[in-house]
Amino acid sequence: MTSTARSFSHRGIAFGCDYNPEQWTPDVWDEDIALMTEAGVDLVAVNIFGWSHIEPRSGEFDFARLDEIIRLLHAAGIRINLGTATASPPAWLTRRYPEILPMAEDGTRRYQGGRQAWCPSSPLFRDAALRLVEAVARRYGDHPAVELWHVSNELGCHNALCYCDVSADSFRFWLHRRYGTLEALNTAWGTAFWSQTYSEWDEILPPRATLSSRNPAQSLDFHRFSSDELLGYYRAETEVIRRFSDKPVTTNFMVTAHIENMDYWSWAADMDVIANDHYLDGRLADSTAELAFAADLSRGLSGGAPWILMEHSTGAVNWQPLNLAKAPGQLLRNSLTHVARGADGVCFFQWRASLQGSEKFHSAMLPHAGTDTDLWREVVELGGIVERLEEVAGTRVEAHAALVFSWESWWATQTESRPSQAVGYLDQVHAAYGALHAAGITVDVVAPGADLSDYRLVVVPGLHLLRAAEAAVLTDWIAAGGIALVTYYSGTVDEQDRVWAGGYTGPLREALGIRVEEFAPVAPGETLTLTDGSSATLWSERSRVTTAAVAASFADGPSQGRPAITRNAWGDGEAWYAATHLAPDAYRSLIERLADAADVRPAAPATGADGALEVVRRRGSDTSYLFVVNHGSAAASVQASGTELITGMPVAGVAQVPGGAVRIVREELVA
Repeated sequence: MTSTARSFSHRGIAFGCDYNPEQWTPDVWDEDIALMTEAGVDLVAVNIFGWSHIEPRSGEFDFARLDEIIRLLHAAGIRINLGTATASPPAWLTRRYPEILPMAEDGTRRYQGGRQAWCPSSPLFRDAALRLVEAVARRYGDHPAVELWHVSNELGCHNALCYCDVSADSFRFWLHRRYGTLEALNTAWGTAFWSQTYSEWDEILPPRATLSSRNPAQSLDFHRFSSDELLGYYRAETEVIRRFSDKPVTTNFMVTAHIENMDYWSWAADMDVIANDHYLDGRLADSTAELAFAADLSRGLSGGAPWILMEHSTGAVNWQPLNLAKAPGQLLRNSLTHVARGADGVCFFQWRASLQGSEKFHSAMLPHAGTDTDLWREVVELGGIVERLEEVAGTRVEAHAALVFSWESWWATQTESRPSQAVGYLDQVHAAYGALHAAGITVDVVAPGADLSDYRLVVVPGLHLLRAAEAAVLTDWIAAGGIALVTYYSGTVDEQDRVWAGGYTGPLREALGIRVEEFAPVAPGETLTLTDGSSATLWSERSRVTTAAVAASFADGPSQGRPAITRNAWGDGEAWYAATHLAPDAYRSLIERLADAADVRPAAPATGADGALEVVRRRGSDTSYLFVVNHGSAAASVQASGTELITGMPVAGVAQVPGGAVRIVREELVA
């Protein structure tokens, strides 16, 4: 199903926030709106968690406060991203219908008191939620202040996987549609193993907790089902909204580290505009590179078109083990990195820091300490810069390299029984992207099987689950002259989680010119040495080349003497393979070698701030914009000519970028 898309129309780059006026008395509202105007806020999300406020009892609606806040925002010229208020059910609903509450894999219920306390398959929840959506859409569907509809909030953040009996029924229905017969399902799941064969549909359950490891094919399908179930819920809300409004509809994705349960490739076509929430994760080795990856993946979901950063933070979040405050200038750098990589909206959670509740220590645009703060001054500074970037809106990011990313491979890799629990799919993705990022290569993130004709270099990290048709797209592209790098554990299983027999890498085997006979992972902390002097960790493979040339072998470890990095001529192109987890410097060196061979260059030559500089170009029909984000403390310089939009100064040949600063150059005509 593909929606009839409505375009998101906003003047320039949106600068906005979540606003929760229900947490404040009305006397605060006027002050808030005056300060929003001072900061340059022009898009505000309201009614995200408003259910218990606008429907305090079943069927009794009270829109007085929401009417008033919408009136005040509209009078101030602030556009509205209107939530449907369905993210968390009110207490009266779950008390009346406790079967709405979701069930964990161990069979225990999760209760009212947090958020998203609902089962995605529950018809009782859906009926109540859609009645609310209809009431909201009927009331505000043609309101002139409404610019965008916001379905629920972060769908599946907490409740993506529900294991209750209602979910079990829905799962069986989904499986029946997918496989048609029990014979086909048993074959797909390999139920001959451990006497798991099913003879009746009612015997099938979600992959609830067991004494041993569970059937990985069953778990994979449950992830697919759960993603589809939440997408179906999104479609149901959207269908109601469309009866009363012609404004665009979306929901906020969570393209960020550790959120894995929705296959957003299958969701993207249903969004009128792609919106994403992103928060820096201090648990990662390189959170700046992960931010850039998330932005590039959001743009990939948008098919290269501009997208919206629906939420990020001005400072610390509240849900990590250690919630780091942002350094001076980091707010500006983080925000403009998203813009550089295609965002036409920069919004925050939230406007005013909460005084109570689970998120009272989450940063906001207006902090607890008020306006006489460095944070507030940074917010106002950013708002002024965003306003000066109006002309950038609608332009697209220029990239000649791609990275293949798959939620299905993420699910299939993270099984209970695998060669090494120390190796995860996202680790491989982040390592590959980190090498590209360090080399200054702008990357589009694409789905397996996507058209690759616009690219000269493609990197395929750890694509464990690979269909034959998806492999053919890649190998045909290589044969036509492309250069690809595939990394270890790729092409291991098909879409049914069945191992490709005949040697790992499966349908990529001939193009890669190698035959992987055995995995030989190594313990965390153990370092491998390659014959070219580089180092690696975590993984090795015992393989033999068939037609490939060996670029480096394992000098030690369990695969000593076997190929570690290979290159195979395939048609007019080259297929490279890395059978190990390369150290960052070695990975970057390999990427730079391949990028040079593919004639893929950074957006502009730069010097200084090595490894801490991002240079990205957005292009319009007759103008281009060079974004330079300096995450380091040392000054840097970039070749550019034109006008710098932040300072308004002309640039003749070289743009100087102080440490910690951002420069955006409207370029003279670039060939």
